[in-house]
Amino acid sequence: MTKLVWQSLLAVPVALGATAVSGAAIAAESAVTSQVSNFDQNSVQLAQITSVSELTDVLPSDWAFQALQSLVENYGCIQGYPDRTFRGQRSLTRFEFAAGLNACLDVIATLIAQSGINPDDLAAIRRLQQEFQAELATLRGRVDALEAETATLRAQQFSTTTKLRGQADFHLVTPFDTIPGQTSTSVASRARLNFDSSFTGRDRLRIRLQSADGNAIQPLSGLSNASSPAGFNVTVDDFYYSFPLGNRITVTAAARGLSGDDWVTSTIVPFDGPSVLDAGGPQFYGSGGSSSNGAGLGISFALTDSIVLDAGYTAGNAGATNPAVGLFAAANQSYIAQLSFIPDGFFNAAVTYMHNDRSSIFALNNTGVAAPAGATDTFAGLLKLDFGGFFIAGHGAFQSFNGGDDFSWNAGVGFNNFLVEGSQFGVYGGQLPQLATYTDNPFVVEGYWDVPVSRFLRVTPSLIYGDAKLAGVTDNTGFWGAIRATFRF
Repeated sequence: MTKLVWQSLLAVPVALGATAVSGAAIAAESAVTSQVSNFDQNSVQLAQITSVSELTDVLPSDWAFQALQSLVENYGCIQGYPDRTFRGQRSLTRFEFAAGLNACLDVIATLIAQSGINPDDLAAIRRLQQEFQAELATLRGRVDALEAETATLRAQQFSTTTKLRGQADFHLVTPFDTIPGQTSTSVASRARLNFDSSFTGRDRLRIRLQSADGNAIQPLSGLSNASSPAGFNVTVDDFYYSFPLGNRITVTAAARGLSGDDWVTSTIVPFDGPSVLDAGGPQFYGSGGSSSNGAGLGISFALTDSIVLDAGYTAGNAGATNPAVGLFAAANQSYIAQLSFIPDGFFNAAVTYMHNDRSSIFALNNTGVAAPAGATDTFAGLLKLDFGGFFIAGHGAFQSFNGGDDFSWNAGVGFNNFLVEGSQFGVYGGQLPQLATYTDNPFVVEGYWDVPVSRFLRVTPSLIYGDAKLAGVTDNTGFWGAIRATFRF
C-alpha cells in the first residue's frame, strides 16, 4: 500500500471524529436555542493556512499543538479565521464544520486519485469498518437520541421568549419573650411565579403573580419574604418592562410593583435578602414613600463600569391610572436618585436622595403610630467593606418630614461560606425609621445563617431581639426564633 493511500486513510478518522463532535455540539445547542437569530456571517469566511505558526492564538504549550501541526503540515486541511486566530475553545457552527470537513475531504480525494486503491487496500478499509461497526452504531444512536430530544423540547417548550421561574417561602416564628400582638407561634408563607420574557436578548418584560398569607414581628419591620395577611389571594405583584438605550443606559417602565429601592442597581448592604427580618434591608427606601401599587418610570446610567446613576419615579395611588388624575397629580408620589460605586473589589458605597409626597396620614407598621401627611426628604449613605471571607456593611439615613426629623441606621458583619459552601452567616443591628415626633425609633438585632441545602432549597434559621418602642406599652422588648425555607424552581 502506498504512502499516499495510508495518509488518506489516516485523514478519514479525523473527519469522522470532527463529524461526531460537531453533531453532538449542534444537537446540544439546539436543545437550548430553538432558532439562531444573531448569526455571525463572518464566521464562515475561513482562510487556508500553511503553517501552524500563522495561528496567533495557538502556542507550543497548548495540549493540541502537535495534532494541529500534523494536520496543517501533512494534510493542509486546517483553516483559520481572517484575523489569523483558530479559537480552539469555542463551539463550531454548522457552516464552519462544513467548510473544515470539505477541506479535509478534498485532501482525501486528491490522495486517492494520485495513488489509487488496489483490492487489498479496499479489503483493509472494509475490515476496519467492520471492526469499529459497534462504536459507529453507538455514536449514531447517541446523535439520533439527541435529535429526538431536541425535537421534543421544541414541540413541548413553554415559550420561545419566556422563562417561568418560581419561589416559595415558608416561615415558622416562635416568641421567647413576647410583646403585645406577638405572643404566639405563627406561620407565614408566600409563593411567586415570575414570567420573564425577552424579545431582543437584552430586554426583559416581567409579570409576577404572587399569593401570600401571614406575617410576624411587624413592629420591627416584619419578615422580608412575606406579605401582609392577604388570604392567599393571587395578585399581579410586578408588571414592568426594561430595555437598553445604547450600551450604558437602561430604561424601565412599570405599571405596578416598583418603588424605592426597586429603582436602584444595588442596595449595597448584603444583609438585604439573606436576612429573615426585613430590617436587614435599608428601611429608609420604603419609609414615608408611595406604595408599589402605582405606575412608574426609571433610568439606570452606567457612567463607568463601576459607577452607576439610578433615578426613578413612582405614582403610588390607585388613581394613577385614572385619566382624570394622571401620573403626575397622584396623591402619593415618590422620587429617588442614587449614585453607586460598585466595583468588584474591597470598597462599595452609595449616596441616595429621596423625596416623597403623601396626601393622607401614613400608618407606620413598626410603631402602630400614624405619621402626618406631607413631604419627606431623605438623605442616606451606604457602605460595604469586603475582606474576602467576611464583610462589614451598613447605612445611615436622615429624614425630614412634616413634624420633625429622624435618623435611622444599621450596621453589621457577615461571613460568606460559613461552615457550608454557598452559605452566609450575618449579625446586624440598627435603629429603624420613625416618622412621628412622639415615639422613639425601634431598635433591632438579628443573627441569621442562610444555608443552601440543595440547588433548589435554602434554609435560614434566625434569632431576633428588638425593642419596638410601642406607644403606651411598658415592656417593648421581645425575643424570637425563626426559620425560613425557600424553594426555587
